[in-house]
Amino acid sequence: MNLKTTMKVLLTLLAAGFFVPAVADDESEFIERARAVHARVFTLDAHADIEIPGKPSMYVGADGLSKVSPEKMDQGGLDAVVMALAVGPKPRTADGYAAAKTIAEEKLLAVKTLIANDSNGIRLVTDSDQLLATIADGDKAIILSLQNALILGTESAAVDYFFDQGVRMFALTHMGHNDFADSSRPLFNAATGAREPTGEHGGLSNKGMAAVQRLNALGAVIDISQLSTEAALQVIESSVAPVVASHSNARALTDVSRNLSDVEIRRLAAGGGVIHVAPFAGYLFDSQDPSIDTALRSLRREAGIDEDYLYPFELYWEINDPAVKTAFLRSARDLLGPISLSTMLDHIDHIVGLVGIDHVGIGTDFNHGSGIPGYIDASESFNVTAGLLRRGYSEAEVEKIWGGNFLRVWKAVEGRRTKH
Repeated sequence: MNLKTTMKVLLTLLAAGFFVPAVADDESEFIERARAVHARVFTLDAHADIEIPGKPSMYVGADGLSKVSPEKMDQGGLDAVVMALAVGPKPRTADGYAAAKTIAEEKLLAVKTLIANDSNGIRLVTDSDQLLATIADGDKAIILSLQNALILGTESAAVDYFFDQGVRMFALTHMGHNDFADSSRPLFNAATGAREPTGEHGGLSNKGMAAVQRLNALGAVIDISQLSTEAALQVIESSVAPVVASHSNARALTDVSRNLSDVEIRRLAAGGGVIHVAPFAGYLFDSQDPSIDTALRSLRREAGIDEDYLYPFELYWEINDPAVKTAFLRSARDLLGPISLSTMLDHIDHIVGLVGIDHVGIGTDFNHGSGIPGYIDASESFNVTAGLLRRGYSEAEVEKIWGGNFLRVWKAVEGRRTKH
């Protein structure tokens, strides 16, 4: 039989399915090995928002439940999640500060109610040793964070109250500047048609610097996600302990203000910190495609919001008509093109190539618009492990990405505290 005839026979057999079982066996063996790895490694999501049960939300899963519900954590083999007492922009007035704190207290109560139900198998942990003991016992862990110092009012010492309530990670801003720091997303005022200045404080204010010092003294992790570049670099420089970005991607791949530049990533890593990558389409799209920018600007004009944007979904909350708002969000997502778990892993690859395996993690931003094909909620956490293994990462490297790097930072932060 000559080569041509041999190839014809082989192709005929392949088309008939004779070789499929061998391929299937290889895939099943990979999945079995990947599941074993996923079961062994410590898995932690460094940022998810808190959903209030029974309260209407556009961010929960199709089942109406949190994307990091106990059931979904169990299904996905997710060991721990950092849940944020997060508050959006409010007026910087006594009433605004009070409203922000009320929202934070409501979310704190929701977490305490969740862990009070023993059937959920979830514990609130307040130090790294508790975290490890909880996982060793086969339970899930929640770590509390606070996002937006607006909740603190005007006094940096107010961090003590939330630390006493169990909060162990603090991010100074969300959208819009506050008394402590500049945000990566200055507020747009639809009534005046103007934005806040790019920087109000030139990074951190004196209160912000005092907050960093106080958080270091308490042994709390500082989160630079949402900060302006200037503020983020000042936090990294002034903190005596490593800091994290709980849910930020690589700006070199997706140029939006919420992502970190290579300069910030290098500085973060030099201080021992970690950037946690999110499965959020608005931080993952191809920002180098001019057709996307043109189409987004047109779509935003049609929806009646500012044409300029810091990230694609910005200002949807200013659209008053619910139908127009829904249509805008769907159309904006469609414009961003095909984005999947593989796209998210590209950002991880970029960071690893830039600063090494010790400085990247996972922080989903679930319950706040995040979720992509392949990683729509915590139940699909295994897919991340499988994807990393397919790209050649070792089990030890997968564990660093999934939670080991965060744990290292937390232990380092605790080791530098001065207030006991």
